Amino acid sequence: MADELTIDELARATGMTVRNIRAHQSRGLLPPPEVRARTGYYGPDHVERLRLITNMQAEGFNLAAIQRIIEANGGGAQIIDFGREVLGAFDEEPELTTADELARRFGGTLDVKAMEKAERLGIVRPLGEDRYEVTSPTLMRAGEELVNLGIPLSHALAVAERIQRNSRPIAEAFIRLFVQDVIGPGDPTRRTREEWERLREALERLRPLATEAVRAGFQQTMSAAVDEQVAKIVGGLDPSEGTGSQRPRRRRR
Repeated sequence: MADELTIDELARATGMTVRNIRAHQSRGLLPPPEVRARTGYYGPDHVERLRLITNMQAEGFNLAAIQRIIEANGGGAQIIDFGREVLGAFDEEPELTTADELARRFGGTLDVKAMEKAERLGIVRPLGEDRYEVTSPTLMRAGEELVNLGIPLSHALAVAERIQRNSRPIAEAFIRLFVQDVIGPGDPTRRTREEWERLREALERLRPLATEAVRAGFQQTMSAAVDEQVAKIVGGLDPSEGTGSQRPRRRRR
């Protein structure tokens, strides 16, 4: 792309109309061009500013809010970048697959009802022409292993549904901690670059911390649940009377 663009070339480069560009200029959202021989020339900074405006509109900001953010020492780009980092902080890279591949991984045939439930849970997303996006390959592999152990796919999906339902409050609790205690109150448009960098570092630390905390809590809960089931199988210990550290009592004859 050339360093200097006319307004028509700028419109083509950014996908905007000339009318919209002129409107952004009149609002003060876009700096004026360099005028030579009665022709205005725009540069890379103008292209970047228009793309920022487009991205912020896509995120739901109206023009008044965009103007306020941009006027705050270029904070608009910082807010958008940080918002994308937050949204992607816990995303897993999806995988593409086919109906035949899914059938192979889950015993040779796909249960229609099971597939419909997997779609409702967001585990797989149909793309058309028997192609699917696996949103969580880790969860998919766990389900595959359960099926290989002889567990019906419908039962594995029921567990996945429980995981999603019970994980939501935990996720919301961590988000409240981050928003209230790390981000804190105040106008985000007034934050400095150093403050945004601190928040990014905190987000990077939160990611493994949240995962490890949930894993540790699950291990404790799983250990207690296993102890209870072992006690029931042995038949000599009332689960309410102790933990796995106690030996099962012998049955009375």
